[in-house]
Amino acid sequence: MTSSTTGEYDVIVLGAGPTGENVADRTVAAGLSTVIVEAELVGGECSYWACMPSKALLRPAAALDDARAVGGARQAVGDGRLDAAAVLARRDSFTSHWKDDGQVQWLRDTGIELVRGHGRLAGVRTVTVEEEDGTERVLTARHAVVVCTGSRPVLPATVPGLAEAHPWTNREATGSPTVPGRLAVVGGGVVGVEMATAWRALGSEVVLLVRGDALLPRMEPFAGELVAEGLREAGVDLRFGTEVRALERADATGPVVLTLSGGERLTVDEVLYATGRAPRTADIGLEQVGLRPGNWLDVDDSCTVLGVDGEWLYAAGDVNHRALLTHQGKYQARITGAAIAARAEGRALDTSRWGAHSASADLAGAPQVVFTRPEVAAVGLTLAAAERLGLRVKAVDHEIGKVAGASLYADDYRGRARVVYDLDRQVIIGACLVGPAVAELLHSATVAVVGEVPIDRLWHAVPAYPTISEVWLRLLEGCRG
Repeated sequence: MTSSTTGEYDVIVLGAGPTGENVADRTVAAGLSTVIVEAELVGGECSYWACMPSKALLRPAAALDDARAVGGARQAVGDGRLDAAAVLARRDSFTSHWKDDGQVQWLRDTGIELVRGHGRLAGVRTVTVEEEDGTERVLTARHAVVVCTGSRPVLPATVPGLAEAHPWTNREATGSPTVPGRLAVVGGGVVGVEMATAWRALGSEVVLLVRGDALLPRMEPFAGELVAEGLREAGVDLRFGTEVRALERADATGPVVLTLSGGERLTVDEVLYATGRAPRTADIGLEQVGLRPGNWLDVDDSCTVLGVDGEWLYAAGDVNHRALLTHQGKYQARITGAAIAARAEGRALDTSRWGAHSASADLAGAPQVVFTRPEVAAVGLTLAAAERLGLRVKAVDHEIGKVAGASLYADDYRGRARVVYDLDRQVIIGACLVGPAVAELLHSATVAVVGEVPIDRLWHAVPAYPTISEVWLRLLEGCRG
């Protein structure tokens, strides 16, 4: 390897996923020259292997279910099935067929320079990039280096035969060119339930294996219960309290045999492991700045990395483990960009709660949607989390199907809503909604939580009739007592 070129910029960003792109966009907008380093596709995990392809797989089934839930439309649809080839083709279009030309052009149009290769920290405000042809480029930053390398799927290290079984991770699950006849999904979190939903709708026989006793354990308990009902109604074989003890695959393209904790042997065509994420920090030079490779990066609310002197190193997105959600990574990117610009101009940061340089929503108001059937939408604290914090709260629940707008949306609408109400501050600090189309109700809940809108003022926010949003009237009535 030879050192061929050098370059100096105001800001260097490692990783061109949505978070890195947004950091670069904000710093360029502030007049700071910025280079972004990426070894894979510009656009990152979300664009090609996570959010976009997974939702493209899930949406056709949701549309078909919505039609079948309404008399008149149901008769028009009949018992027709999804056209799997058309669904996969539409999925491919949303990933731009795994080509990043459009996103590279966006970087150019925005004034962001791209260096393709693997970037590593080499010292204070210094990054070395191993380019595809083996040459090394040395980059230096006048103001900041931002780590936006994201996360990777975790596979258990102790399951015999796992590596030889060539298991799917989220990348294979969202990008498969064919529908597997039989699919085992290991894990009851978001990726597990969404992919079980998608591939079952496309015709796979799906077995969902969950080590614990509930789905979506970080959300309100009723969310996992209603999703479990939906999966079973769709024909998913859902098994709780089940672990995979070993896997066997004699041929890379042949069936996989799973030995389960009860001794049963299960044969499938593919197995998806959806058992957590780890930071992509093992080989980015953290040891050069006194940090441990492979660890999550601890940051303050401005996303400045702790334990590194000089306030020049930042980490935004999954890699800091605050909120592993694309939209929160983009939010952190906006905060990070603003903090870098302020420091570059010699201005003090406003890191007060909800200040311009404080990513407060990560901890108090991060929204999330799970695109199962039914959908799950949540923001803020669960009841259990609020009680663990010692807050004086009450939960207010309402069956969404009792609202006129819901009954119009779908015959026999089934769903549930909960808000967690802080009795002392008289504000809503958490909400969870489960049911068809609840994703579009989430932002109103997020505004209430993040805005800390007093209940007496929320009472005057009138939902239109007849919409599903009228559930807010019933919830607010419960809060007021």
